[in-house]
Amino acid sequence: MTEQAATGSPGGFLDGVRLAVGTFTVLRVRPPSRVDRGVARTAILLAPVVGAALAVIAAMAGLAVRYVASGPDSLAHLSGSQPRITTANVLAAALTISVLALLTRGLHLDGLADTADGLASGRPADEALEVMRRGDVGALGAATLMLTLLVQVAALATVMSAHHGSLGVVTAVVTGRLAIVWACLRGIPAARPGGLGAAVAGVVPRLIAFAWTLAVLGLAGALVLLDDDETRRQLFFAPLAVLVGLAVAFVLLRRCVRRFGGVTGDVLGAVCEVATAGALLALAAG
Repeated sequence: MTEQAATGSPGGFLDGVRLAVGTFTVLRVRPPSRVDRGVARTAILLAPVVGAALAVIAAMAGLAVRYVASGPDSLAHLSGSQPRITTANVLAAALTISVLALLTRGLHLDGLADTADGLASGRPADEALEVMRRGDVGALGAATLMLTLLVQVAALATVMSAHHGSLGVVTAVVTGRLAIVWACLRGIPAARPGGLGAAVAGVVPRLIAFAWTLAVLGLAGALVLLDDDETRRQLFFAPLAVLVGLAVAFVLLRRCVRRFGGVTGDVLGAVCEVATAGALLALAAG
């Protein structure tokens, strides 16, 4: 069956859905009947959709913590209070990031730590890839993981203190998955013949990546319109946060392609996490 037929058939699309859900979430689904370039493309293009669903679940968990820690009367008047980082905000941000990690089995975080170890190994590309493949986490990988999580929690707590927590979570998480779409752009090779990177490298046409970016920018703006206060100012900062997250991910992606010769599954996880952190930082600064 040709690639066009695989992507255009209902079975091919369902295989892509199964691959996306099974890869990017903790949910156990029936494995796809086949994994070809068309199915891989569908799975990668569905990553932002899957990310949005995970973000909604995580945002609800964070809101529940704020409700319990602050009390229903306090939450009812959050939009009218002055921005202030409270213990409730920090706890809610920490739980939100933890829920995201649990819902993804820590897949992207593991990729971030392995990528940091590979970049810092100072060895030739094939040996650096072997360092990443081993699975154990070195000192720099652990430090990178901890610092990234601290940045995400601190930035999200700041965003929550300004009463834009749900907006921040959804925008940042979808941006992280959009970075994966760009990392699988045509012309970006796989670093090695096997693994997730080889299956999805180069499957996304440039035009579709641009279309997805415009859609995510529109989503960020739409979420602002559903939010409460300072809509005009945040209408600017939310789409800007998407672009900032993608820019940070692009810097890392370019470094990895030069260092390893292409992308791997670990690199995809790394660009996802740094794009999420970058978007949250931009929202916090805004």
